[in-house]
Amino acid sequence: MSVHAVPRRSAAANALYGVLNPIPFGFFVAALIFDIAYFRTAEMLWMKGAAWLIAIGLLFAIVPRVVNLVQVWITSRRIATGTDRLDFCLNLAAIVAATFNAFVHSRDAYAVMPAGMWLSLLTVLLLAIGHVLIAVQASRNGGLVHE
Repeated sequence: MSVHAVPRRSAAANALYGVLNPIPFGFFVAALIFDIAYFRTAEMLWMKGAAWLIAIGLLFAIVPRVVNLVQVWITSRRIATGTDRLDFCLNLAAIVAATFNAFVHSRDAYAVMPAGMWLSLLTVLLLAIGHVLIAVQASRNGGLVHE
C-alpha cells in the first residue's frame, strides 16, 4: 500500500508572498492618484512622483511574482486552482502594463497624458480583480487562501 503525500506549499514562501504581495498594489494605486492629480493640475511634481512610484512598485512586484510562479506552475501545480492561475496571469498582465507605463512616464512633461493615466488605471484594475478573485476563493474555502 502506498501513501501519496499531499503537496504543500512552503510556509516561508507563503510568508514572503503574503508580506510582499500587497506592496506593489499600494505603489500602483498611489501612482494612479498622482497621475490624476497631474492630469488635473499639470504640475510636474505629480508626474515625476508617479514615475518613481511605478518604478518602485515594479521592483517590489518581482519577488512575489517569482514565488507565485513557482507555487502555481511548478511545485504546487496539482493543488493550484484555476483562480490561482488566473490571479497569476492578471498580475503578470498588470506588471506588463506597468512596465509600459514606466516607459510612458519617461517622456517629457504632458506627453505622458493621457496614456500614462490609462495604463495606471489598467494596472490597478488588473491587480484589484486578481485580489478580489483570491478573496472570493478564500471565502469559499472557509478563510483559507490555499488549501
